[in-house]
Amino acid sequence: MAQEQLPEGITSILDTDLYKLTMQSAVLKYFPDEGKYYEVTYAFTNRTPDMRLSREAFNWLQTQVNKLENIRITQEELEFLKKTCSYLSTPYYHFLENFTLKPKEHITLTFLPHSDVGDEDERGDIHMLVKGKWIDTILYEIPLLALTSEAYFKFIDTDWTYDGQVEKAREKGRRLMEAGCVFSEFGSRRRRDYHTHDLILQGLKEAQKEGEEKGWTGKLSGSSNVHFAMKFGIPPVGTVAHEWFMGVAAITDSYKTATETALDYWVATFGRGVLSIALTDTFGTPIFLQAFQKQVPTHTIPNAGASSTLASASTVPGQRNEHSMSDTSAPIQAEGVTDTTSHAPPPPATYASIFAGTRQDSGDPLEFIKTMRSFYNSQNITTPKSIVFSDALNVERCIQYRSAALDAGFTPSFGIGTNFTNDFARSSDGEKSVPMNIVIKLSSAHGKHAVKISDNIGKNTGDRKTVEDVKRELGYTERGWIGGDEGHRW
Repeated sequence: MAQEQLPEGITSILDTDLYKLTMQSAVLKYFPDEGKYYEVTYAFTNRTPDMRLSREAFNWLQTQVNKLENIRITQEELEFLKKTCSYLSTPYYHFLENFTLKPKEHITLTFLPHSDVGDEDERGDIHMLVKGKWIDTILYEIPLLALTSEAYFKFIDTDWTYDGQVEKAREKGRRLMEAGCVFSEFGSRRRRDYHTHDLILQGLKEAQKEGEEKGWTGKLSGSSNVHFAMKFGIPPVGTVAHEWFMGVAAITDSYKTATETALDYWVATFGRGVLSIALTDTFGTPIFLQAFQKQVPTHTIPNAGASSTLASASTVPGQRNEHSMSDTSAPIQAEGVTDTTSHAPPPPATYASIFAGTRQDSGDPLEFIKTMRSFYNSQNITTPKSIVFSDALNVERCIQYRSAALDAGFTPSFGIGTNFTNDFARSSDGEKSVPMNIVIKLSSAHGKHAVKISDNIGKNTGDRKTVEDVKRELGYTERGWIGGDEGHRW
């Protein structure tokens, strides 16, 4: 039987993370400007600056980026989205049917050699600028990061093979499921390449089958990558990224109200209890929690019974079950969402009461658990809540955080990325073949700098002066964490 020929580069519009599509849908709804959409820029950061491309690798990258203009969503892909992502609107599906990427118009790549000798092997830094309307450029991030990583491991670090990747993924999946961990594959951005991504999901699916046969309580709940979710018959999972909060803050030019505005727009786009895992750290979790306890505006209509994407929510009030971001049952009976047969006015709903839980993506996870327990207690919220952990995870950390979260009364789940899709050893000596730590973040919107502060100083991004100005405006307290060295995460 002939082996499937896997593609080089990016060949599907859905070879991206789900939250890029959900955010694009929200941008379509909320940020037109007299028929035009807000201009934005994105900037590339290499947090492992010693890992540079060669001129040959850069030329390959440029070719692959240009090829993105040939991608269109297929009818099969549209039908998959409509079946699995019913929270996306009809206007958005109409938009997506005609959507095309225009990399030659939106993306400028520049190779900055360290010694300008013109040799194909000379190393240099990459300057990457994405510029255009937010609605047109929001989908570039994941493909650009995946292609950059692929270029590095295709031309620079070539001391590795695919041998054992399926087995390694299967063993990780087995250990997680035996330990009761509910987890999703989050590895699109820093994967070694498409083929690796495919192998990893083969291994995880094998572990899933074994887990079902043996009755393990853990499970593979899906993939953030919509294309691979479709290919492997698992749910696409995800909610929102920092970009949404960053963009709203820059466009409104009001950091004190930006988080509340972003939450308001999100709930009004998708409904209460839908895509209801809140990312807390864009401007620091303490700032986020100030907005999270605010009342939801009355114009935001409850969407009882609609499809939702919950990270870990019990379907029975008072019963703690570990589910996942892929669950598409009706929203949990959150506080402020009352029985529709009652004629009594519902109690005021806050964002904290209607959201199924939060996502932890920077800082100390164990401290985050304590912070969220204290917060929910202070708000007299007793319904089961979830924490999705997604920062630099491996099997051991997932098991550790699961135990701590359960002890604090939370239902935990995990989004595991680089440890799945870029975990290799060098063929020559068996030492670790280190992944690149690269990010692309929104850098401006509507002519204003866009910044991210996070719960770890190593993850600050954006214009330095604006970062410091925002910290002062919000009364941000600088935080560090011994596990937060961004240059040595894996």
